[in-house]
Amino acid sequence: MTWAALLEQWPLIEADLHEVYGLDLSAPGLMQARSWRWLRIRILGLLSTESRLARHFEPPDLPKK
Repeated sequence: MTWAALLEQWPLIEADLHEVYGLDLSAPGLMQARSWRWLRIRILGLLSTESRLARHFEPPDLPKK
């Protein structure tokens, strides 16, 4: 998976950042006050937790018939 592939899922990232970390990216000044590294670590963290982003890249197995 590439960083570009991750960022193509920005709506999932934004929703997950709010749900998992309580981060509202539309809050004035939030993104200006944080570094790219800070955001990157949190986005990558979404891949190791129950999140929309994690389900997108590794969908759950379908039950066998």
